[in-house]
Amino acid sequence: MATVSLKGLTKRFAETAAVNDLNLEIEDGEFVSLLGPSGCGKTTTLRLVAGFIQPDGGEIRVNQEVISSPSVLVPPERRNMSMIFQSYAVWPHMTVFQNVSYGLKFKKLSSGESERKVERLLQLVHLETLKDRYPTELSGGQQQRVALARALVVEPQILLLDEPLSNLDANLREEMRFEIRRLHDEFKITSIYVTHDQSEAMVIADRICVMNQGRLEQVGRPEEIYERPKTRFVAEFIGKTNLLSGTLEEGKRISLGNGLMLRVGSGENFRNGEKVWVSIRPHDLQLDREESEPEGYVKMGFNLFYGAISRRIYFGESIDYLVELSGIDLVLRVITPPIKKYDLGQKVWVLVEPQRCVIVGER
Repeated sequence: MATVSLKGLTKRFAETAAVNDLNLEIEDGEFVSLLGPSGCGKTTTLRLVAGFIQPDGGEIRVNQEVISSPSVLVPPERRNMSMIFQSYAVWPHMTVFQNVSYGLKFKKLSSGESERKVERLLQLVHLETLKDRYPTELSGGQQQRVALARALVVEPQILLLDEPLSNLDANLREEMRFEIRRLHDEFKITSIYVTHDQSEAMVIADRICVMNQGRLEQVGRPEEIYERPKTRFVAEFIGKTNLLSGTLEEGKRISLGNGLMLRVGSGENFRNGEKVWVSIRPHDLQLDREESEPEGYVKMGFNLFYGAISRRIYFGESIDYLVELSGIDLVLRVITPPIKKYDLGQKVWVLVEPQRCVIVGER
C-alpha cells in the first residue's frame, strides 16, 4: 500500500527551476506517467521521488510520511522503492537467476523461499527457460525483462521507471509496453513512469501528467488528455492537431476571418470577443467530393470548409492529406482511411463536428 503526494515540489539548478511548484497526488496502486519533451523536468521529478536529490522547496510524502523536503531526506535504500533505468543495469557476470535473486539477499529469506519467489517472477516475465543464461546471451527486450523481474521480486511499495524502453527498437518497445502494463495489473504496485514517448504513456498509464518547463500542464486519463487538451502545448505535444486562431463569438462560434465561422462544442471558460485557439485532430476531419455542398451534413450541424488537396501521403492504413482552403490563408491536415482516395488538386469539402473542435488556452 503506497500513496505518493508531491506538494509545491521545487528543484533549481543554478538560476533554472527544473521542477517548479509541482503538485500531484498519486493513489495506491495507480500507474502514472510523467510525459514531456527533454528538459521539462520529468526525470528530475523522478530522482526527487527516489531520494537521489533533495528538493529546494515543497515536500514529498509517502503514506502521509514526509520523505523529502528542504530539511528532510530519507535515503533511497530506506524508501522501499525499486527503480528501472534507461540502461538495463543488469550484472554481466551473473546469470538471469542470480540477477533477479540478488536483492533478496537483504530480505533474510530462506533459500527455498527466495528460490520460489525468483522462479515465480521468471515465469511472469517469460524467462523461466533462460534462467541460466548470462546477459550477453540475451536480447535487449529479454535484458529489460530481467531488470523488471529484479525490481519486482523485492516487493517494493513504489516502482520508478526512467525511460526504460528508450534503448529498444520499435517492435520491442511496442511489445514491452504491453508487458509492463500486464505486470502492473498483476502486482498493483504504485508506479511512476517517465517517458517522452506519448504512445508509451497512452498504453501504460492510468493517468498522464504532461510536463513543460518544470510545471504540470495537464493531468488526466489518456483519453482526456487527447480529446480535451487544455493548452496549446498539450494539444501539439499529444498526437497531431490543427491549431486555428480566431475570435470567440456568441453561440459558441469562432470567427476565423474572411467571414469563415467555426462552431465549437464548448467555450464556457472563455469570454465573447476573446482571441482563442481551437484544436482539431486530423482524424476527426472528413473529406467529401466537390460536386455540391453536402446538404445532409449541413442539416446535421457539421462545420464545412471548401478547398483543394495540396499534398497526399500514403501510409498503408491511412492517407495523410493537406487541404488548402479557399478564400482564406489556412491549410488543414486531414488523415483518413484509404477506402476513398483523392487526387492532388482535387476540390473537396472538409467536414468536422462541432464537438470535435476544442478551444484551448494559450499556456
